[in-house]
Amino acid sequence: MEELERLSAEDFHHSVKNPVILILDNIRSMHNVGSVFRSADAFRVESIFLCGYTPQPPHRDIHKTALGATETVQWMYFSDPIEAVAEARKRGFSIWAVEQTDTSTPLYQYQPAANGTALVMGNEVEGVSDALLQVCDGSIEIPQWGMKHSLNVSVAAGIVLWEITRHTFIQH
Repeated sequence: MEELERLSAEDFHHSVKNPVILILDNIRSMHNVGSVFRSADAFRVESIFLCGYTPQPPHRDIHKTALGATETVQWMYFSDPIEAVAEARKRGFSIWAVEQTDTSTPLYQYQPAANGTALVMGNEVEGVSDALLQVCDGSIEIPQWGMKHSLNVSVAAGIVLWEITRHTFIQH
């Protein structure tokens, strides 16, 4: 691991984190949850908040794609996603849904807040609920030019995490 300049699990736990919280609401696929954990580890996010019926570790199907990231990334469970948003706000984070709306900000125009960003990721089919959109500071849209105009939730999380990390966390 030293040759790849990777942190040990202990060093990871004590390292400076990217000021990002991922709020996953009603994600149905354990593989998507595991994949988001893996991306969260890669981008060293502060925390993941699992909400609603989103599966929680430990589970073999989450572990299959997380590959140990459930042991490195801090996470909490909230039955109500509004409570998760309140917790992120209490920590000083701005709240942004990753969702296509009539007022969404294209990802390439989004400027991450200095105090940190909580990203709300919604259900694979229904997206972010209207109730959650109402408590967000805005929404971020990943521009797309294909026929589907949608991405897998774990892919979308990875894209948005990269863009935010590029602006806030990478040492120049």
